[in-house]
Amino acid sequence: MTPPARPDVTADAILGGRVTLRQQARGHRVGHDAVLLAALAPAGCRAMVDLGAGVGAAGLAFLARVPEATGTLVEIDPTLAALATENVADNHFGGRCRVVVADVLRLARPSGPPAPAVGMADLVLVNPPFNAAGAHQTSPHAGRARAHIGGAELLLAWVTTAYRCLAPGGVLCLIHRPEEMEAIFAALAGRFGAAELLPVHPRPEAPAVRLLVRAVKGRRTAPRLLPGLVLADAEGVPTIAAEAVVRGAGALG
Repeated sequence: MTPPARPDVTADAILGGRVTLRQQARGHRVGHDAVLLAALAPAGCRAMVDLGAGVGAAGLAFLARVPEATGTLVEIDPTLAALATENVADNHFGGRCRVVVADVLRLARPSGPPAPAVGMADLVLVNPPFNAAGAHQTSPHAGRARAHIGGAELLLAWVTTAYRCLAPGGVLCLIHRPEEMEAIFAALAGRFGAAELLPVHPRPEAPAVRLLVRAVKGRRTAPRLLPGLVLADAEGVPTIAAEAVVRGAGALG
């Protein structure tokens, strides 16, 4: 991998090198969350929207796994959107993927930006800001703070935007903190059903640190809990199941 010429940008890889990423050396950095979110997405989906895409990790990971799909990456930060555009080109997805600079909150409104269009997707990936302002220390780095500070109202707005982007029967894939399960169900209510919940544990005996949620627009079927994913064994060695997803581009659930 050829490193970028800019000292403030690093060149990294995910999915065992299947996807290369340019990202800022400081601020919010791509981790397992983006890969896990992409792995939750059904392979039968063909028109994907990645909300709050950052440098494009989740959306590009999905496109790498599903070569028949196309994608739209939505990012509010022009700097991150520019890096996402470079990453689309670097991974040779130019004919399948575009980047849109837009505010997810404005997309939730009927008078919001025209792209992505209402009902154009059959899959929306959502990795929203996780933490309630005031409950956690805010990062001095603006990009990191934007990526991590959220709350129930913000989550509702992101889910509403996903609902507007999806065609009937389209799939929402969401990653969040397990502590916010009540807010997640409140955001899904009346919009999405048939929710499948997949907890992610750092160790076999440790509480879940992430909750993956897959739900269907317009369905009313009750939710179900899937077997959890354990990232590492008691000695910290990645599990076979986790490696199959994180490095092998395997699917979840």
